[in-house]
Amino acid sequence: MPVIEMTVELQHIRAARERIAGKVERTPIVLSQSLSDRTGRPVHLKLEHHQTTGAFKLRGASNAIAALSAEEKSRGVVAASTGNHGRALAHAAKLEGIRAVICMSRLVPENKLDAIRRLGADIRIVGNSQDDAQQEVDRLGADEGLVMLPPFDHPDIVAGQGTLGLEIMEQVPNAASVLVPLSGGGLAAGVAAAVKGVSPRTKVIGISMARGAAMKASLDAGRPVQVEELPTLADSLGGGIGLDNRLTFAMCRDLLDDVVLLAEDEIAAGIRHAYEEEREIVEGAGAVGIGALLAGKVKVSGPTVLILSGKNIDMDLHRRIVCGQTIAERAA
Repeated sequence: MPVIEMTVELQHIRAARERIAGKVERTPIVLSQSLSDRTGRPVHLKLEHHQTTGAFKLRGASNAIAALSAEEKSRGVVAASTGNHGRALAHAAKLEGIRAVICMSRLVPENKLDAIRRLGADIRIVGNSQDDAQQEVDRLGADEGLVMLPPFDHPDIVAGQGTLGLEIMEQVPNAASVLVPLSGGGLAAGVAAAVKGVSPRTKVIGISMARGAAMKASLDAGRPVQVEELPTLADSLGGGIGLDNRLTFAMCRDLLDDVVLLAEDEIAAGIRHAYEEEREIVEGAGAVGIGALLAGKVKVSGPTVLILSGKNIDMDLHRRIVCGQTIAERAA
């Protein structure tokens, strides 16, 4: 049976903003003088890593939980996560007093597991990939009746993430391009729908890592495909997009102007620059926009916005990166 494609539009994102008002932060945006000098164009940093749970995921999780019925809330929620979605869902569920079960693979860093545990969620560690963790989600949904709230391929999740795009266009209305971290596509699809809905000429460029970029491989193939999940500094961007993807694949295909992949040293350079020049601590996934500019992989033609999507990095790893130590590709 063919997969029926869905979409999220500007009206859904505006409704999401009303639904999550007071539950998430309107994060600041600042001009990066160092990157502006380097590119010859204004480069702005959307400081989404200042969000309550340290990443953009709170927007989608808050919207999805707010949209549940009372009966669904009584059953509890379950999701697979590489860390940030799980933390956001655990936070939003705790505020509502409902049960949350987060399924993750062994590749998820310990610091992210600890943050989720502190929020009272039930953690299940399953296999070595996001796809393995998803199998446990499916089982829990079937056996225990938990409501499945996936990290990206869900209209309420995408609409919630899209509120970030609305803020960007209000803060930098003349933006020529927006650089968005790209994984399963929830953030990229939502931001692109919002940005293009307000300013169709503004380019939206997805940035991912070269090691296991599932959305890029799927876009190249013209359909969702499986990709081996590999250790990477941008661990939040790991995982597949789902072979039965109903939403984010089509939206990324139709709305993104380009997709750029970064090597591990280019991601590390982004983390290092954020700390040394911008005085910001960001995780690998949050630094990919900076890394892309530093590597010359994105040419800017006007005001540009980079989304610093999260800060939940292991601090020992961060220290080693900013001190200039050579970081292996985490293949061990």
